[in-house]
Formats: sequence, structure tokens, C-alpha cells
Amino acid sequence: MASHRKSRTPGARVAGIRTPALATAALTSVALLSQTAGAAPSDDGKPSLEEVEKKVDELYRQAESATDKYNAAKEKTAKQRKQVGTLLDDVAKRTQKLNDAREELGSFAAAQYRTGVGVPDTATFLLADTPQDFFDRSQLMDRMTGRQKEAVDDYVTQQSETMRKRQEATESLETLTESQGDLKTAKATVQKKLTDARKLMSKLTAEEKARLAAIEEKKQQEAARKAAELAEQQAEQQKTQEKAAARQDSGTSGSTSGSAGSTTAPSTGSSYATKAEKALAFARAQIGKPYVWGATGPGSYDCSGLTQAAWKAAGVTLPRTTYDQVDAGTTVPVSQAQPGDLVFFYDDVTHVGIYIGNGMMIHAPKPGTYVREESIYYDGESSIHSVVRPA
Repeated sequence: MASHRKSRTPGARVAGIRTPALATAALTSVALLSQTAGAAPSDDGKPSLEEVEKKVDELYRQAESATDKYNAAKEKTAKQRKQVGTLLDDVAKRTQKLNDAREELGSFAAAQYRTGVGVPDTATFLLADTPQDFFDRSQLMDRMTGRQKEAVDDYVTQQSETMRKRQEATESLETLTESQGDLKTAKATVQKKLTDARKLMSKLTAEEKARLAAIEEKKQQEAARKAAELAEQQAEQQKTQEKAAARQDSGTSGSTSGSAGSTTAPSTGSSYATKAEKALAFARAQIGKPYVWGATGPGSYDCSGLTQAAWKAAGVTLPRTTYDQVDAGTTVPVSQAQPGDLVFFYDDVTHVGIYIGNGMMIHAPKPGTYVREESIYYDGESSIHSVVRPA
């Protein structure tokens, strides 16, 4: 799966909690605490608040990675289960055709027995271990009638195809069993990581949770400030683009128009805008629904389940997982993001939201929370991996 992930230049980043909140906003506020993650344990031997945050953050990041593996295994298992069903149906139909061909040969043998004519021909064929064994041992085909030969040919063909399909079905069943094992393992991994994280967070005191809540509030204020900066930057770009277009219409744009075009995103056209509007309308209608890992709607979603469903409503099919969705379109700079674009997060591309403009997005954040609008800087600027235009 790593082959789907895009490389990213390493650098300092604000550690994000992308962690499931259990009861209060305090549980999501651990994002900024890793700035002091090197703090020593407390004198009583208990891990420091920073150490707890660092461990919890890592557990939830691992859970998100396992969730994508779960989603991929679930999708693969569903496809293979369907394939196995189709193969088994085909085997059943071919087996019936084989039985029909065998019965026809049997009718020839019975008729030959009653008349006493050419009894060894068909009877010997039916008693052979395989049709090929029969042909290897005799030349009776030369003495068969045209209809008998057709019946034998049909029997041989049906037997060969039935055996091939049975082998194919057996191999598909083995692959399905393996995929089901991968699905079970991924599910168990997600559940264990979430449980371990909850246990660690449950040990925090009310005072510690209050401290985390205060840090989270400051973090959200900074995220809102960054979103406002981006909105202002994009508004200026839009003005520049409109002025360049006006000059071009008047025949006086010249090189200035080209210069302006080099600093703005490629034109998406009305087609993309129409699709994006439908995708965003769907996403907005899901606000307030709970995050559930592995969910694709309609009652709950995980992050990639929401973006997949939103763009499906616009007639665009996206892959199931974040690390596949990141390759399903054209990458554009964050400064040139447009409504409908997908915003991906973290070096391992384990989170995604759908951009709505003005530095904001709609996303399904994490277990314990609900689909909501939020700044794309909710976990710090360095957490943004890329922006992709899917259609």
C-alpha cells in the first residue's frame, strides 16, 4: 500500500492529535503538547502529560493507518466474494451441462446394447477413467456415427471446462479466505489501538484535561487565523485573475495576463464547479452525523467514506481509501484550492476532507466526533499533505 503514498519533504510539524475524542473537547487538544514531548517523567514515576500525549497520538495514528488497511481489505473481500459466487454459479451450470452430455452418451450406449450394434463404442467410452484415456486406448471414434461424435466432443468440452472452473473457484475461495484473515487482523488492530489510547486518556485528571482544553482552544484560534489568511490570499488571486481577464478582453492584456495566469490555479471550468457544488451539497447534508471507522454512510462515515460518498453524489467515482484517493486527480497548491478539492493530511496520507473555500473544509474528524466544518489548519499547517482536484 505504501506505493500509493506520495513522498513529502520532511520538516518540523506540530504533532496532531487526529485522535478520537471520548467525551470532551479536551481529548482532541493534545496536538500542541508534543512541543514539550521531551519532558521528563514526574517525580512519582507516572508518565508526564506530554509523554501520555505523545503515546496517545501515536496510537491513534496507527489506528488510522489500520483503518485504511481495513477499508482496503473490506473492499477486496467484497469483490472476491462476488467473484466466488459467480464462479460457483458457473460451475453449477457447467456441471449440469456435463451431466446432460453424459446422459446423451448413456442413451447411445443403451440403444447400442438393445440392438447389439457397436456396444463397445459408447460403453467403453463411459467406462474409461477420462475421455482422453479412452481415445488413447482405442480407435472407436472412427466407427461412431456423426451424432455420437458430436455427443462425445460435447462431453469432452464440458468436462474440461467444468474442471477448469472448479479449479478457478477453489483458488478464488483460498484468496477470499486470506482476504478475510487480513480484514479480521486489520479490524483487531484498529480496536486495540483505540482501546489502548482510551485507557491512557482515562488516567488524566480533571485538571490535566482542563489544561488540554485550554491548549486546544488556542490551537483552534490559530487554525482560524490561518484560514482567514488563506481566504484573503485566494481573494486577492481571484481579483488578479479577473483583472487579467478583463485586460485580455479589451485586447490590452499582453504579457501581464500571462504573468497573472502563472500564479493561479488552472481553470476548472463550469463543469467542475457544477460537480463540486453537488459534492459539497451532499457533504453539508451529512454534518452532524457520527464518525465511525470503516463507515461509508448513510448514517455514519469515516473520512474517506465521506469524501467518496460526496463525490459519488456528483457522479464521480473515487477509490475507497485515502492513499488511493490522493492519486485520483490533479494535485494543486494549497493556495489555489477550490471548493470541492480534497485536502489530504499527514505524511502517510491517513486523513482527508473536502474543501469548501475560505480555508475551511467539511470532514469526518475521528471516532467520538461528528462530521463538521473546520479549518484545514485544524492540526497545524505542516500536517497538510496535499490538495487534489478529483474531476
